[in-house]
Amino acid sequence: MSGGADLPPGDNRPHRVGPEQAGDGLAIIHDCLAAGDTVQAARLLAGEHPSDVAQLLEQLDADGRAQVVDLLRPDFDAEILAYLPGDLRDELIEQLNPAELAAAVAELETDDAVDVIQDLDEQAQAEILANLPPEARALVEEGLTFPEYSAGRLMSRAFVSVPVFWTVGGLLDYLRAAAVSADSDVPEQFYDIIVVDPMLRVAGTVPLSRVLRAKRGVKLADILHEDVHRIPATMDQEEVARCFRKYGLVSAPVVDGAGRLLGVITVDDVVDVIEEEAEADLLALGGVEEGDLYRAVLDTTKSRFRWLAVNLVTAIVASLVIGLFEATIQQVVALAVLMPIVASMGGNAGTQTLTVAVRALATRELSQANALRVVGKEVLVGAANGTLFAVIAGGVAYAWFHDPLIGLVIAAAMVVNLLCAGLFGALIPLVLDRLKIDPAVASGVFLTTVTDVVGFLAFLGLASWVLT
Repeated sequence: MSGGADLPPGDNRPHRVGPEQAGDGLAIIHDCLAAGDTVQAARLLAGEHPSDVAQLLEQLDADGRAQVVDLLRPDFDAEILAYLPGDLRDELIEQLNPAELAAAVAELETDDAVDVIQDLDEQAQAEILANLPPEARALVEEGLTFPEYSAGRLMSRAFVSVPVFWTVGGLLDYLRAAAVSADSDVPEQFYDIIVVDPMLRVAGTVPLSRVLRAKRGVKLADILHEDVHRIPATMDQEEVARCFRKYGLVSAPVVDGAGRLLGVITVDDVVDVIEEEAEADLLALGGVEEGDLYRAVLDTTKSRFRWLAVNLVTAIVASLVIGLFEATIQQVVALAVLMPIVASMGGNAGTQTLTVAVRALATRELSQANALRVVGKEVLVGAANGTLFAVIAGGVAYAWFHDPLIGLVIAAAMVVNLLCAGLFGALIPLVLDRLKIDPAVASGVFLTTVTDVVGFLAFLGLASWVLT
């Protein structure tokens, strides 16, 4: 997940900043691979940023990816894995032996290393951990003990923490000495100085800007921010992202249950979380899974079959409703032509409301406290749009079939279905969220059933009553 991984010290590889630049460089490498010029391809790959190499791997087929891995094998950069989607990452990991992968993972930050190996089976994890240096192994093993998708998995161990009794001068001397020390654990990039008490509990943070402005004799205790947002190691990553967004954080310390400092989360990690969660919700709404683009045809077919089977059941339910009015449809053939309009409009209106509600739940803008107001608003919007489109659809139906009663029926059905679409589009996600079911996953199928059944029932029921 660490798409925001930092460049290692002294890394002068170009980081493509625009699609045109990246496209040109990757296109040349792609052409070299196609022409069999592996020597030139290897030379060009060595100069590319890991994110651009990951982009190239995403564009190649399985054979092409295997060829690139072979070219990179002598000095494989594990940062490439950090930029890849899960399924594609697993495919590449299988092509590397544990010793090669461990050597690469050892160069990563702890959060990146945990992210790379956390989805592997226990045997593969054990093989990689056994090949890691003792210090790196201990940090990675500790990271794996935290719950998945938690702050503990997300945090980095690269931070600067100093005692609360230090002065600005002492801090600056320490940082300058660390800059020339070969075995210093001070990171290349950091935003805040974390100040801790003798028990390693976070006392506050001091931004670098404040350090640079203060005189050497000033105590850190006098200039630190005490209202620092401490992130519990067990906090879900969505909550972490929400906290960063709400308070405009650049970095935040991660603490254990006793308030002791464990690590730090920076905004680049949070950007990855936001993208990951948004992508997951989008895929869930469509009933597809991450990695479908790279899976074999049979695997993709299996993963999509379940969702389509559920939709088939809902379609059968809607068809059964239509079957109840078979005699009416036979008498008035125009109904068969017009009834998809009502169901389609209801489905689209409901999807609009559903999208707003699911997003609002995810961002905590919608809760039980304001649920009644939001549902009421969506019902009014549905009724208003239903009335407007009732006039339009009724007029079209009258002009088409020259029967005012048919126009009246479709107009009334349009109002009923769009009103219900607004009601259930907001209500279904709220109910599912209350039941601890992900609204992004399950809302769509329920809403489709409601709008189809209500649309057909209202249209054909009114037609049966008015026209026959």
